[in-house]
Amino acid sequence: MTTLYKDFAAALDRILDQTQPVQGLDRRNVTVEPPREASHGDLATNAAMVLAKGAGINPRALAEMLKPQLEALDDVSAVEVAGPGFINLRLTDDCWRRELTRIAEQGADYGRSSVGSGKTVNVEYVSANPTGPMHMGHCRGAVVGDALASLLQFAGHDVIREYYVNDAGGQVDTLARSVHLRYREVLGEDVGEIPEGLYPGDYLIPVAKALAAEHGTAFVGKPEADWLILFRETAVAAMLVMIRDDLALLGIHHDVFASEAIVQREKKPEAAEAFLRSRDLVYDGQLEAPKGEIDPDWEPVTLPLFRSTQFGDDQDRPIKKSDGSWTYFGADMAYHFQKAEKADALIDIWGADHAGTVKRIRAAVAALTDGKKPFDIKIVQMVRLLRAGEPVKMSKRSGNFVTLADVVREVGKDVVRFTMLTRKADAQMDFDFAKVVEASKDNPVFYVQYAHARIESLKRKVAGEGITGEADVSMLDAEDLDLIKLAAQFPRIVESAAAAYEPHRIAFYLYDLAAAFHAYYNLGNDRPDRRILVVNDPLLTLSRLFLGAAIGQIIANGLSIMGVEPAREM
Repeated sequence: MTTLYKDFAAALDRILDQTQPVQGLDRRNVTVEPPREASHGDLATNAAMVLAKGAGINPRALAEMLKPQLEALDDVSAVEVAGPGFINLRLTDDCWRRELTRIAEQGADYGRSSVGSGKTVNVEYVSANPTGPMHMGHCRGAVVGDALASLLQFAGHDVIREYYVNDAGGQVDTLARSVHLRYREVLGEDVGEIPEGLYPGDYLIPVAKALAAEHGTAFVGKPEADWLILFRETAVAAMLVMIRDDLALLGIHHDVFASEAIVQREKKPEAAEAFLRSRDLVYDGQLEAPKGEIDPDWEPVTLPLFRSTQFGDDQDRPIKKSDGSWTYFGADMAYHFQKAEKADALIDIWGADHAGTVKRIRAAVAALTDGKKPFDIKIVQMVRLLRAGEPVKMSKRSGNFVTLADVVREVGKDVVRFTMLTRKADAQMDFDFAKVVEASKDNPVFYVQYAHARIESLKRKVAGEGITGEADVSMLDAEDLDLIKLAAQFPRIVESAAAAYEPHRIAFYLYDLAAAFHAYYNLGNDRPDRRILVVNDPLLTLSRLFLGAAIGQIIANGLSIMGVEPAREM
């Protein structure tokens, strides 16, 4: 998708091809982007600074050499060499007017990029243990992961949305035992208080009822070995239905639900171990004794250890336990080995409680892919729930946590999704039920949606006045063009956000764009000549509405990436 910035990057590239001192030099770090200070111009390039050393010429001298060639471009009105060799450009008004027309022509595709074309990215997110309904501890990672997947798709990548089901560990055996207790309760036994260590939530009662209806008293008083597998599989299946339903409330649907049990059943850990042993990256050795006071029963045990320290970790890591079963790390390593078979890059979205395992899994992926598959882990901090500044009480039914479903039903999917993207993922966040629905400039959710709704209202008002026809963008002046300049940055924001794996940048940009539009709209409160709807000047009205509609289109495009529906009225 061509954009103004890419047009100028291509024009600069052609100029550099014709400039003898810099022909053939590496230009990957050359940028064309808006300067930090708007007073410096519309575009700035660091080409002279980046290429001067390779060309054997002073940066400012190279900039002066490039200046007349840039001035010759049709859409450039002025070129200034600044400081040690930065080049600032001012563009013609017609250039910006053409970009406005391009926004209208491309519509929902404006900002879409091809930078990720031909690359498949696996984004794994949520991956909560299948032991109950989704709670707000899972919500932020779910939204960040889903928005990142959409962002990467918008930037041209093929994306696999994946959920890893931890259905082979001790937590699902605990789930099975919790359901068995409820099963006995459903059949009339007084089980008393739920014992410590079992899951207490009422959400397990329907699972127990279904088992009782199908099997009667067949598993009452029977040894665990007779019922554990059945109860575990039944409970996990029921929890996954609940989890899918909860995620659907947020508009989240995964392409793949990968089972840890199946990963192990298909011998993926053995395959990963064999691969690493073939490269002398797994060896049989002993872990150091635990630090501090040593348990008198502790004995050194020989285990298969991954040479994690060769890849930046603090110590080598065991991939099996002393009983021969796989460690959590060993199983997780194998799962990433499986993911890497079908993707060019891997991204994991993890909660802050997993931060301590980042180094070892990074090391494992680097070893298992020979360092050829980019792998990134985004840590998402927890969300503190408040109501008018006071902590929210937990839900007894759910087992001492607030469910995602309850929150979405109270404030709506779009409010939840947008709010989760109003801070960087690794920053702490407060979610105050009162503030997220507040109609004020301080609430980004409202402020951005109000801008879109205001534009939709303008369309209806103009139509109601019977004003129809084609816009004449040549009527737009400097104050109008300032808004276009900000709107034109959207494609660049998309590409930079996708490259950094940071979907919150879209939310930040939309807030700035909405603020600029509200300021533009409010000019008409004191200056009738700046109103968008000027009843006695239909052509000017249509031209300004054309600009407003473009802003609305970009807001809608950005909200779509975030998984949020644009408001039509408020």
